[in-house]
Amino acid sequence: MQVHEVIENVKNLAEDELRIFSKCFEEFEQEIWCDEFEKDVKNGKLEKLAEQAIKDFRAGRCQKL
Repeated sequence: MQVHEVIENVKNLAEDELRIFSKCFEEFEQEIWCDEFEKDVKNGKLEKLAEQAIKDFRAGRCQKL
């Protein structure tokens, strides 16, 4: 099945089916994001950002949210 076919099928879903599909797709996207984030952490891709955040915090360049 191609993307345009999926889109057309989604457009034709009943309201209750669309809610179920949306929830399922959102969970799928979250799982992918979490997997990518974990890989980035393991590969050290966030190390420089963490170091800069700690440096800024220690220098007093942070604000309370």
